[in-house]
Parts: sequence; C-alpha cells; structure tokens
Amino acid sequence: MLEVEHLVRRFGDNTAVNDVFFTVAPGVLTGFVGGNGAGKTTTMRMIMGVLAVHGGEIRWQNRPVTLADRRTFGYMPEERGLYPKQPILDQLVYLARLRGIAAAEAKRRAGALLDRFDLGGRAKDKLESLSLGNQQRVQIAAAVIAEPSLLILDEPFSGLDPTAIDAMAELLREYAARDVPVLFSSHQLDLVERLCDDLVILAKGRVVAGGPVQALAGNGPARYRLVFDGDPGWLAAFDGVTVLSVEGPRILLELTGATSDALLSAALTHGSVREFSQARQSVSEIYREVTA
Repeated sequence: MLEVEHLVRRFGDNTAVNDVFFTVAPGVLTGFVGGNGAGKTTTMRMIMGVLAVHGGEIRWQNRPVTLADRRTFGYMPEERGLYPKQPILDQLVYLARLRGIAAAEAKRRAGALLDRFDLGGRAKDKLESLSLGNQQRVQIAAAVIAEPSLLILDEPFSGLDPTAIDAMAELLREYAARDVPVLFSSHQLDLVERLCDDLVILAKGRVVAGGPVQALAGNGPARYRLVFDGDPGWLAAFDGVTVLSVEGPRILLELTGATSDALLSAALTHGSVREFSQARQSVSEIYREVTA
C-alpha cells in the first residue's frame, strides 16, 4: 500500500502542494484529478523521489519509502523521457536491463509489449519516426516492462486513439488484478469514471475530495431520473424537488425534502411514467461541485 501523508512542497513563496493526503491500496485503480496547476504532477514527482518533500511523509508497505522501493515502481512522467534517435526495441531492452532483468528476458518482454500495442513491426524504428500516439505507447511499455510493484502514471491516456485507450485500460486492470496499486492522473473524466475504484481530487494544491467513487457519488441530495410522457410543468410547484435538467421526456431531479414515493405517486397522476430510477452522480459532476 502507498500512503501519502500530509505532503507539502513549495517553490519559493508558492506552496504548490499543501497537506495532500491519500492512500492507494493493493489492487485498486485510483484516479488523480484536478485542473492545471492543482499539484498532481508535483505530488507524483515527490512520490518517485524526483522532487524533495518539504513536509509530510510517503510510506510504502507501512514504512517510510526508500530508494530501493522506488526502484521497483513503474513511473510514466508527464514530460516523456525516451530517446528519440534510438530504436524502440533497443531502448526498452536497455531500460529493462537497468532494472536488473537478464538480456534475453528483457528482449522477450519488450517484444511482447510492442506486439500488445501493435508496434511489433516497428521494433527497429527510431522513436522519433513514430506518431505522438505511438510514442506514448512506447512510453507506457517502458513504465511496465520491469513488472512494477506500484504504478504511477501521469496522463497515460493523452494522445492515444480509442484502440490504444482500450489496450491501456486492459493493461491497468491486469495490474490491479495482481494486487498492484495503480495511481494515474487524467483530464479525461469519463475514463476516470470508467476505470477507477477510488478518486482523489485536488484543487489549488489541496485534496478537496477523496474516497471510493461509489461513495462520493452517493453524497449530497438524492437524484432521480424520471422518463415521463406528459407536461412536466407540475414539478415547478412540487415542494421538496429541484428540477436539474429536462431533455424531452427525460427529467433529472434532486430530492431536497420530498420522498421518492411521493414524487412517483404525483407523477402517475399527471401522465405516464416510463422510467423512475435513482441517478448516480458522474465523476464530472462530482469534480465540478467540489472544485467550484
């Protein structure tokens, strides 16, 4: 388990990370989201030891993290760091060898990862000859080639096409299934919602929300989806209900005092009800609420 405990990082007079805390449990995909400048990349760099910690502590397996621990972590930085003029297979093998993997095994793993990302036929090509999306795939392969004990990925889906996104999502799920903690940042909140078990939201260097996605989605007033054939004008006078949106027959409601039974009974007297179900908040909605 990775534990981030009250981290602080300053750049001159600017406190970029201020009392940030969260955990990434084994086998859990944790989404790390926030606007530009929220502190996500700075926090990831502190976890990896790239930046010094000015306050707080990073713990791994219930003790302070060490350099030896970090050598077992897989890291994909926001600013990609591979060699543009080196063949992609050669540099993946080289990076694996730096992690203590025997040459033959390093070559086998590199080839398998390139095949997985549909790059097997370009193993001898220089990185700079690839599209940006394909360079991103090679960077992902570099992050996982040593079969890390923890994965830290900064915007891993940036620049990927839908096929590569699916391949990347499958890879992350596989690592989670092996009980590897996975922390990744992304501005693509639909992907975060699709993949993540837990969520950490940063704003201005602080954690403004965190925990299981299902629990965060259940906070606040109950929301319901009503698919209704009839004039919805009666809802304006119905006490304890706020209409959030109306799209044709589909109405999104928030109960602020009324019960769901009372609302359904009233709806049935005003028209035909085709659907009445509880609506879970999306990650996008959660994000907008806690960062507003």
